[in-house]
Amino acid sequence: MSQDRDRYGLHAFLFFLTLCSTVVSGAQMTGRTLVYAESLDWWMVFGMRISLPWLLDGLRFGLSLLLFLTVHEFGHWFAARYHRVRTSLPYYIPFPFNGIGTFGAVIRIREPIPGLRALFDIGVSGPVAGFVVALGVLIVGVATLPGPEYMMGMPGHEALKQYISAFGTFPATPLVVPEEEGLLTLTIGSTPLYWLITQFGVHVPPMWEMYHYPILFAGWLGLFFTALNLLPVGQLDGGHVLYALVGPVWHSRLARGFVMLLLVSGGLGFVDEASGVLTEWLPWLPGAPWVVLAVVLYAYLHRMFEGHPVHILAGASGITLAIALLSRIPTAVASLGYSGWLVWCLLIVVFIKVDHPPVLYMEPLTPARRRLAYAAIIMFFLCFSIRPLYVA
Repeated sequence: MSQDRDRYGLHAFLFFLTLCSTVVSGAQMTGRTLVYAESLDWWMVFGMRISLPWLLDGLRFGLSLLLFLTVHEFGHWFAARYHRVRTSLPYYIPFPFNGIGTFGAVIRIREPIPGLRALFDIGVSGPVAGFVVALGVLIVGVATLPGPEYMMGMPGHEALKQYISAFGTFPATPLVVPEEEGLLTLTIGSTPLYWLITQFGVHVPPMWEMYHYPILFAGWLGLFFTALNLLPVGQLDGGHVLYALVGPVWHSRLARGFVMLLLVSGGLGFVDEASGVLTEWLPWLPGAPWVVLAVVLYAYLHRMFEGHPVHILAGASGITLAIALLSRIPTAVASLGYSGWLVWCLLIVVFIKVDHPPVLYMEPLTPARRRLAYAAIIMFFLCFSIRPLYVA
């Protein structure tokens, strides 16, 4: 039983490292200056003079994001304890190189989950608990938004500052100055719930400047991570919910259909973004982007359908036809194409898996649990963005 005992020091140390990495990432993302300057307020931290705006914005982002992650994971933890399923405390995953400072947090289930109701409760509790926090953080972020003059305190962005000084608001589209010609603009994708909440706000920044607002961006990330966890595949939380709601047969069908929809979006973005590069690299190969995409789709579908030739052919034909038709519609490419889903689909088919493993004891969900399952599905669509993060 010694391997089941929580190592409190390890959990606390990982939490501390993740807090540090998210604080640093949040401060860097907002564009604050770390080193003390004469014109800035400062605090003494570990013997260094740290600029106060850098530290405060880093803490606003890091604490908001870690609050969401902690409540999400403890939602699972308390549900598991309620059903007497042995589980670990959350393992936080610091990662200072991905722009937000973390890959999230996980708990370890230390024994098989015995029944369908326990599986559902443990799976749905995390996203529901985290969603409440994400919604609260987002509302606070919108309610406390400063005016556009807030950007005047950021280093760089000279063209934007001149525009705000002249017009008192943000431009409708990103500004392109001659010295920045050819540079790409990082844009955050909106979600239905983010759009709805921001309709009640004043001075809401455009999506390409939103990451300069640490609480607002942390709230958006909470929605994004909630949607990712609720993807209806494999052993993700959404996979647990769907499996408990519709059973193994329909879970298998719906999960594969959903992955194929993601492949349509990923393929549409890939053909649009990679056409010029692949045509230049492979001039001897006619239709190079489509050939490469066909190979990728075959590899995914072969694994997803376990080598069944009819299913692979039908799936590849349907996906390719959808991509070919949508690629002729410029608005569809701009609004639906996102090559990043090819990476996520790779993670799904290789590591997460499409199918859900069987449960020892199948039992029908109670009416209250079924209503909560439908609410979780609605929650997924409210938090989901088909193009979550892209450059323009």
